[in-house]
Amino acid sequence: MFCNQCEQTSGGVGCTRVGVCGKSPEAAALQDLLIHQLKGIASIAMAGYEAGVSDRDAQVFTAEALFSTVTNVDFDPEHLAEVIRTGDAVKRSLRAAVEAAGGAIDESKPGVTFTPADTLAGLIEQGEQVGHFPDAERDEDVRALQQTAVYGLKGVAAYADHAHILGHEDEGVFRFMHELLDALSNRSLDLDDWVGLTLKTGEVNLRTMELLDAANTGAYGDPVPTNVPLGHRPGKAILVSGHDLKDLKDLLVQTVGLGIDVYTHGEMLPAHGYPELKKHPHFFGHYGTAWQNQRKEFDAFPGAILMTTNCIQAPRETYAANIFTTGRVAFPGTTHVRNGDFSPIIHRALELPGFTDELDAGTVTVGFGHEAVLSVAPKVVEAVRSGAIRRFLLVGGCDGAKPGRSYYTELVEKAPADTVILTLACGKFRFFDKKLGEIDGIPRLMDVGQCNDAYSAIRIAQALADAFGVGVNELPLSLVLSWYEQKAVAVLLTLLHLGIRDIRLGPTLPAFITPAVLDVLVQSFGIRPIGASAEDDLREILGAA
Repeated sequence: MFCNQCEQTSGGVGCTRVGVCGKSPEAAALQDLLIHQLKGIASIAMAGYEAGVSDRDAQVFTAEALFSTVTNVDFDPEHLAEVIRTGDAVKRSLRAAVEAAGGAIDESKPGVTFTPADTLAGLIEQGEQVGHFPDAERDEDVRALQQTAVYGLKGVAAYADHAHILGHEDEGVFRFMHELLDALSNRSLDLDDWVGLTLKTGEVNLRTMELLDAANTGAYGDPVPTNVPLGHRPGKAILVSGHDLKDLKDLLVQTVGLGIDVYTHGEMLPAHGYPELKKHPHFFGHYGTAWQNQRKEFDAFPGAILMTTNCIQAPRETYAANIFTTGRVAFPGTTHVRNGDFSPIIHRALELPGFTDELDAGTVTVGFGHEAVLSVAPKVVEAVRSGAIRRFLLVGGCDGAKPGRSYYTELVEKAPADTVILTLACGKFRFFDKKLGEIDGIPRLMDVGQCNDAYSAIRIAQALADAFGVGVNELPLSLVLSWYEQKAVAVLLTLLHLGIRDIRLGPTLPAFITPAVLDVLVQSFGIRPIGASAEDDLREILGAA
């Protein structure tokens, strides 16, 4: 196996024996095979577009399958094999439609003539033969950009899948997935072409996050500032982790009147700000912190646990019978819930003891989406003009277990009282419960939401820039981001597409970036790694204020 798509990849180079994330070599081989299959589907789809054929099943499958290869999503070889067999049926149907329309399919392209083996062992062997997706015949810088673009595309696919589930789609997003996957076999594309495709991935991700924002707010209302308990109360309990708001809503509906309280974990915390979710009285509070702490936190949870998307880790035996997966997420030995029927997890929650005591652990506030923040924009603008607010710091992104992430805690703790911290994604758990106070009634710590709510942060920044009559790069705003997996890559590419400069990124830079590509990022966008000291970086940031 070879996998280098996450920040924690082994030795800062790549995982070759087993994934640091817990991915087995067998799962890695099947994910490689799935990408190979998607290349073939994409090539046939591109021929179809030229012939006037647009196959929605192929488009949706491409997004779902790409999402399955995101870090900590699908580690189950049997489930991945099922996805590959579904893909074969999708490809056959697509091919028939394209041929019927007179489309010209290039049979020589990778994956076009691929036929899955009949057995799981055979599929794994095929995946091992296919290997890692970049074109080995290209130079290392082109391969680096191919990886950057495809990893970003996986993030796009995750957001597109969430939006699709809520009925929001844009065919242009699906078409770009096929365009990029097909481009992997086009050796006429040079380094500049791949720079363009990589930045276009960021552009398409912006549109995808816009779709998901419209989907979430359309279904559940615009988030409003909401205090969320960090403790618990006596009663049966279900814990929901991941990102999927529809799964949470369906579970809340199915547990009405059953005496079960529903708690969030990880990036589900912002769900408490949505009016259509928070209206349920048994949607009680938040339990735990970020994904990498789940084995300890889930072990102590006295109820059932639902994983809706990434990030799942190998469950301990002590709670393996209590954890359920749904959607794209799967792990060997866990019960996978299909079709939104959560009766198995409800039944398990009723069997388990739940909480027997009451714990008041304080609250945190969520719900600072773009509508909530922009509703007080004049007050924010006045605070900046008066000098009450010196600078905004966007400190967010993915959390992880690798040493060095305490930098983000230190940065927020040492930020002076005339700064405002915007945060999003699970990186917030390094400081989400800090009591930073207010500036003229404006909270100094504002949780914008999940990782996809980078769209809200962008909307806020653009609105403030318009109010001051400047570009975003001229705002008193500094971005200090943490990354772990491919959705963070997609968000970073969106920021680069928008021309946002001087981003600090950590805790380490991606293993798939070569020195030459890094030099392009530094020269063109001023991107830089976080420093050894948060205090020194903060001094430099505020010196620019």
